[in-house]
Amino acid sequence: METISVSKLITLFFLSLFLGFKFTHSTEITYDNKGIIINGQRKLLISGSIHYPRSTPEMWGDLIRKAKVGGLDVIDTYVFWNGHEPSPGKYHFEGRYDLVRFIKTVQRVGLYVNLRIGPYVCAEWNFGGFPVWLKYVPGISFRTDNEPFKRAMQGFTEKIVGMMKSEKLFASQGGPIILSQIENEYGSEVKEFGPAGKAYIDWAAKMADGLKTGVPWLMCKEDDAPEPMINTCNGFYCDYFTPNKPNKPKMWTEAWSGWFSEFGGPNHERPVEDLALAVARFIQTGGSYVNYYMYHGGTNFERTAGGPFITTSYDYDAPIDEYGLIRQPKYGHLKDLHRAIKLCERALLSSDAKVTSLGTYQKAYVFSGRGTCAAFLYNYHFTKSARVTFNNEHFELPAWSISILPDCKHSVFNTAKVGVQTSHMQMLPTNSRLLSWEMYDEDISSLEERPTMTAVGLLEQINVTRDSSDYLWYMTNVHVSASDLQGAPSLMVESAGHAVHVFVNGKFSGSGFGTREDRRFTFKGPVNLHAGMNRIALLSLAVGLPNVGPHYETWKTGILGPVILHGLSSGKRDLTWQKWSYQVGLKGENMKLTSPNEASSTEWMRVSLAAQKTQPLTWYKANFDAPDGVEPLALDMESMGKGEIWINGLSIGRYWTSYAKGNCQPCNYGGTYRQTKCQSGCGRPTQRWYHVPRGWLKPRQNQMVIFEELGGDASKISLMKRSVSRVCADAFEHHPMVEHWRLDSNGEQEIIHQSNIRLHCGPGQSIASIQFASFGTPLGTCGSFVKGSCHSENSQDVLEKLCVGQERCSVAISNSNFKGDPCRNVLKRLTVEAICS
Repeated sequence: METISVSKLITLFFLSLFLGFKFTHSTEITYDNKGIIINGQRKLLISGSIHYPRSTPEMWGDLIRKAKVGGLDVIDTYVFWNGHEPSPGKYHFEGRYDLVRFIKTVQRVGLYVNLRIGPYVCAEWNFGGFPVWLKYVPGISFRTDNEPFKRAMQGFTEKIVGMMKSEKLFASQGGPIILSQIENEYGSEVKEFGPAGKAYIDWAAKMADGLKTGVPWLMCKEDDAPEPMINTCNGFYCDYFTPNKPNKPKMWTEAWSGWFSEFGGPNHERPVEDLALAVARFIQTGGSYVNYYMYHGGTNFERTAGGPFITTSYDYDAPIDEYGLIRQPKYGHLKDLHRAIKLCERALLSSDAKVTSLGTYQKAYVFSGRGTCAAFLYNYHFTKSARVTFNNEHFELPAWSISILPDCKHSVFNTAKVGVQTSHMQMLPTNSRLLSWEMYDEDISSLEERPTMTAVGLLEQINVTRDSSDYLWYMTNVHVSASDLQGAPSLMVESAGHAVHVFVNGKFSGSGFGTREDRRFTFKGPVNLHAGMNRIALLSLAVGLPNVGPHYETWKTGILGPVILHGLSSGKRDLTWQKWSYQVGLKGENMKLTSPNEASSTEWMRVSLAAQKTQPLTWYKANFDAPDGVEPLALDMESMGKGEIWINGLSIGRYWTSYAKGNCQPCNYGGTYRQTKCQSGCGRPTQRWYHVPRGWLKPRQNQMVIFEELGGDASKISLMKRSVSRVCADAFEHHPMVEHWRLDSNGEQEIIHQSNIRLHCGPGQSIASIQFASFGTPLGTCGSFVKGSCHSENSQDVLEKLCVGQERCSVAISNSNFKGDPCRNVLKRLTVEAICS
């Protein structure tokens, strides 16, 4: 047999990365208990969630290419019904909602697609992805055996499937879609709906199967998914999961890479060592499909964040961050994991694991079949490392880790040993200035001039607004006598969510806010009344509609009462059942102040913000030029209170400088992860920076419009660029990582070890200097490294020669590279900190 050279193999490997799969005229997709079968060949598939509306079309290609280089085979996305059908029969498939363009972009890059139609998506998305008009279909009840709901759901599903078929995007037509999903995480709902829930899920399966897409259908978190649906697992760990039929593959549709953020809460981080362990655990127990939720989380533009109280950022601590930049070490460590798993693919897909004990807390999972052997060595003790013997060799297993041996001899990867760089991000001011500030007062005194509706008593907010705006005014009059004012009047307002601003006689009296855990809240505060007729105006706010829970379409929002005046000499006065008038939205919204054309024709007031007193319910407008460079951009909104931002008429989303409360403690990767474990940002704004896509900008004269509810200082808003500030790499010689492989004399795969560190700055940057370098036994962590007792004096010179001035560099960890061994018979490491600019 002819031996293929290492260089040729590497060339072929990278060609496959960039040329991608060749989609044929028709691809047969089937499955068995070992995995998804593509044209007769079982595949071990690595997938990542990227939601097309949470980024921009200009970003899609770069995100998907990064996903491919990261070792992914599949891109997973939900389909967002409320974005595509904002009103009955009126469809929208443009811009960020151009689903066909997104899938064709995935196809061009050479990856497959898992199209999770739902159409219920949850996803911390407004109303769980359902259009609000659906709530008002006569006789409807969501997600149960209800004819109006099933009719609407089937209509939208058929619309999406028909569109995919017309564009020949299913694999059965030569397209990239190899899997689809109907419904989403319905298992917990079945218990609530009982027989009607079971009848509904049986109907959904039959309906989807009847669409004849030629690809398998999935149902996640649905233990009793009917045939031919494949039931799948979602969670932080899924090694325990078993499909409900022996002919189905073990699939993990949501491996949670982190967690979402809510205004007023901390940010959540999941250590990559634990995430890698969870994936390796799933694979060693027979898993053949893993999807990271999220691989790129993105941004909840406009008012798409649901929950409520979900932040505009949907970063999710994903391998690719909100702005489209690679998050290290998470991205690189998972890439190495994927490479190690793929080296085991043939053994994993052709045999079941033989499990043997290596110690009290250690096990070996061995796969041998078709002339191959692969092993996973697992130490599940939370804190103690272990030295084990396997196959007559000794292996050091860190606590809470798995070592992967693609040939049952050599460890090429350990989940707890991170051999890739750590990147530290920074926000830097751009060369762009916000110019020509102008203001527009919402002017609540003019509420009476606008058309209103009136009713006796308090109305539920969404029934009035139909979610056309976050805002609904509740207004009433109350007459008090001079004798009533001898006490200290106060107002109590009970609300079902999510926030309220109180105005009495045109003056701001205070605000009240709910939380995601307790949407209901009570505002209590003093009010300034005068003798005679007083005008009470309550601005009720929604901060995203509910997205999960049985019958969540029936949950109420807004001021439902009671509303009571206390402290009057004549006693308390219940205003709940008075006549109330209502105004949907803001004056500025009705005047279309956010539209560049309309905003310029309105009588804005040019001001010097430094001389202005901050006040609630104020609109701000400024112009700016697009900054130089290619770095992602964001607005620093720390000086503001709460509101929404528009750039050139497009909504960035809600902002809220709400300070995070949580349990922010040092985080150790060892032990079972939950979203309460690794929290950060306590005492700081949950979200300070708001993504401004470069694709939304013109070279000159971009217009920013802000609506501020509470009265922030707009003069301190600045446009920032996100970039890498410094990168650190720290790895041992003989690090268990595959650099490349070759075929031996028998035509078998042979693993070649070579320990390297790689440094890589961000887009448009290069390595400006080496802050620290030591080959030997350095100590410390990134930002605080120090030399150890063993140190090569050549370290700094070698790193500067190879790396300074380069966007990226790779340095071999070897004695020869540093002109000698600085300390014999000692395991050495190379530690580097580099500054990017």
